[in-house]
Amino acid sequence: MTALAVVGGLLVAVGLAVVAAYNRFVSQRQFVENSWSTVETELQRRYELVPNLVATVKGYATHERETFEAVVMARSAAVADHGSPDHQAETENVLVGALSRLMAVSEAYPELKADAQFTDLQHQLVITEDRIQAARRLFNRNVRDYNTRVEQVPSNLVAKLGGFERADYVEIEAVAAELPAVSL
Repeated sequence: MTALAVVGGLLVAVGLAVVAAYNRFVSQRQFVENSWSTVETELQRRYELVPNLVATVKGYATHERETFEAVVMARSAAVADHGSPDHQAETENVLVGALSRLMAVSEAYPELKADAQFTDLQHQLVITEDRIQAARRLFNRNVRDYNTRVEQVPSNLVAKLGGFERADYVEIEAVAAELPAVSL
């Protein structure tokens, strides 16, 4: 009778540990998904700045049509991409490259660089880029913690039983590294 009680107690303890581990995986997966939505919110802010930047630069640099079209196309692709974080990072990096070229065009026009609206938009873009990178770091930190649990023993057993798989890190390049300094 005592042996049966001990075995029963052990089974209950193991069962509770498995349930607790499973619930922790669910929580961590929610942290990863939530932190990705924060990244998406900041990316949306970037998308809203892009048309204003293009319009402002277009007023000064009318013969740079290819650059403007590249930015508009890259923005449209990034806005439409609702795939995995890793896939979205690819389209974001194309947009970053196009924005970098747009900022390079602005360097050739001193009157544009002196324009108050352009300077304000450029400053907002720098702030947005900082926020994107902070959100990306939070996302990757949550992914690291989640992936660690997926691979560690004994939680990896619960991960396999529960269908929890590794999440991908995301690397989104920053346009801000390409921007000239903004003086306010």
